[in-house]
Amino acid sequence: MLNRFVRCARTLLAIAMIVNCQAAVAAAASGAPVLIGLDAEFSWPDSTSAQSIEKGILLAIDEINAKGGVLGGRPLKLVSKDNGSVPARSIENLESFAAMQDLVAVYCGRFSPVVVEGLETIHRLKLILLDPWSAADIIIDHSFKPSYTFRLALRDDRAMPSLIRHAQQRGLQNFGLLVLNTTWGRGNLKAAENYLAKVGRGRIVGVQWVNWQDESFVEKYLELKRLGAQAILLATNPRETFILLQEVSRLPKSEHLPMLSHWGVSGGPMPPAAGAALRDIDFVMVQTYSFIGDQRPKTQQVLASAKRLFGIDGARAVPSPVGVAHAYDLTHILALAIDRAGTTERAAVRAALEEVRGYDGLIKRYERPFTGERHDALTESDIVITRFDPADGAIVPVAAKAEARRR
Repeated sequence: MLNRFVRCARTLLAIAMIVNCQAAVAAAASGAPVLIGLDAEFSWPDSTSAQSIEKGILLAIDEINAKGGVLGGRPLKLVSKDNGSVPARSIENLESFAAMQDLVAVYCGRFSPVVVEGLETIHRLKLILLDPWSAADIIIDHSFKPSYTFRLALRDDRAMPSLIRHAQQRGLQNFGLLVLNTTWGRGNLKAAENYLAKVGRGRIVGVQWVNWQDESFVEKYLELKRLGAQAILLATNPRETFILLQEVSRLPKSEHLPMLSHWGVSGGPMPPAAGAALRDIDFVMVQTYSFIGDQRPKTQQVLASAKRLFGIDGARAVPSPVGVAHAYDLTHILALAIDRAGTTERAAVRAALEEVRGYDGLIKRYERPFTGERHDALTESDIVITRFDPADGAIVPVAAKAEARRR
């Protein structure tokens, strides 16, 4: 009788332990989420960059949470704030994010000048800044130590050389620059000048500065052509680029020069009115990734999730695809760093980001995305030359390089 009582007691104790373990797991999974912030230009007219970054983060969060989240079962959660591309508003957002408990990092948006203005605030607050788009070199190449800024995106000093090399392979040597009168535009001029001086061939025949509210650019374009430009290098945003394309398309075809663009133009939809212009004008731009033609199972899974979560039907319909891809890869890398750190404490996560290894992303396999000396995850070899398809505005690679990299 006593033995039966002992056996029953042991059985009840075992059952209780199992129930308690299951309850502990359930509590961990339903506990306080680990927060990620996004400070970007959601209200900027006709922009899709902030929205694409948000989609990339949410796609990764959907996968990570479905597999148990981070730190033994805590879900990731995104908090988005609009800065309207206004630096002062961005700094207010950063202060607000820094005050949030269990917020580990903040993503920025497309506009480099906004990010540059916030660098001092970011490092004063010791707030991790993840950059999935802004290309200004100074976002990473600053004097703050330790650095709290990490980028998985292009740099200006890699974008411009790639465009110039593409042009020189086509026999074009004389370049006119049409660039925004901002930190980003000035950085691109410097990158072009440095590269041409390094290779010792090709020259800049003139520079025309663009302001955000300008309504016409054709006179500046024609001045660069008059100075002897064989091709135009662009560092402009969607609105300015679309106006320029339409204006040039109305000129005689003898006045059409090849245009080679930084990726700012991909931060908004290609309007139908620009489609006709693209059939007449030789226009290419740099990107780092295209969903189009990528048949890997991982990519097809992401596209299926994009349709389920956002109603995006197919690779050609993904808006601002580099924003989606960069933010997706960055979020998975961040999750690995959080688990490596074993805490939401930002200094520990910052250090862990430099130690993450072996992540297979959308863009490539990252053997070590960041190190103590390198906070840029992409290299010049990741750049792809693309164009807008006039039929539907999809961004498509112009060469087989991207396909070869995926095999």
